[in-house]
This record gives sequence, C-alpha cells and structure tokens, in this order.
Amino acid sequence: MRHTALVGLAGALLLNLAAFADNGYIKARGRPTGAGLFVDGKYLGPAGRFTVPEKYEVPAGKHEILLADPRYEDFKTTVTVEPKKTTKISYKLKKREPPKGPFGRLRLGGGEPESFISVAYGDTGPIFINGKFMGFVDELNNAGGGLLLPVGTYEVKIQSEKFGEINQKVTIEANKVTIIPLKR
Repeated sequence: MRHTALVGLAGALLLNLAAFADNGYIKARGRPTGAGLFVDGKYLGPAGRFTVPEKYEVPAGKHEILLADPRYEDFKTTVTVEPKKTTKISYKLKKREPPKGPFGRLRLGGGEPESFISVAYGDTGPIFINGKFMGFVDELNNAGGGLLLPVGTYEVKIQSEKFGEINQKVTIEANKVTIIPLKR
C-alpha cells in the first residue's frame, strides 16, 4: 500500500515537471514601460519597471496579449510561445485624449503616518476602476502619489500581492484625496 502511494506521488511529480518543461517566456519592451501585461485575459504584472522589461513564464502555445495603461489606447496582439524560449513583444501605445476635470485623487493608504515611501513597494498587483486596468498597487501608495480621476463614484477592485483583494465603491470629490486603507 505504501509503495503504491509513493509510485503515485512520483508519477504526479513527473507530470508536473513535464508540464513545467513546456513553459516559455514573454518579455515586452516599449512605451510606456509600466503598461500592464495581460496574457489570455489574466494580469501578469507590469511590462517593465524603471525601463527594464520583466520576463514572465507562460505555457507554450498561442496566447492573446494585451498591454494596457489608462493614459493610452490598448495594444493587442497574438503570439506563439515556444517551450524554454523567450517571445519578445515590441509595442508603443498611442496616447489618449486627456480626461476633463475637475479632478480628485485616489490613493492607497497603509495605516502608517504619511510617507513618500510606499509600504506596498514592489506590489505589482493590479488596480481596476469600473473594470478597467488603471495601474498597480505600489504606484498609488505614497503621500505624493495617487491617481487623478474626474469627480464621480467608482467601483474599485484591487488585487494586492501583500494586502489581498479589496472591492470598494469610492466617491471622488474635486480637489480632495480619497484614501482606501490597506490592511493586513
């Protein structure tokens, strides 16, 4: 009985290793660097940070790619990823017409005294406003940061790597900062 369980465990491990061997990578380089990279509708993270492109592991095969930034038009393409190879994508997003004010600012708070250093540093979890990708957590978590939004009420969804999922309705008022607290 014990031998059968070990053989079953070894078989499952080999299947997982075989699946891992069929993975490849995607690397996107372009402007803006921090555009959100989505593969088959799933957010992977920013295309790059501080002009350095990120490299993401994905299953080999055909994939739908979306690069999104709220200030630009979305970029969509299809790529085929080969096992153990890196598929490179070049992009340049076209600027959108800027929204009209008045504006308020949406920011994420960490429950600490105000600081210009993000308590969510490195947290590239996505932020969606009314279902549209708007950036990632550590972009909006410091006293000097935030997202300018036209006055109105919004549905905010945050998928933070450090603070979990947050779903909240917020009302943005002209010339005011609205803070959504981050709690562990």
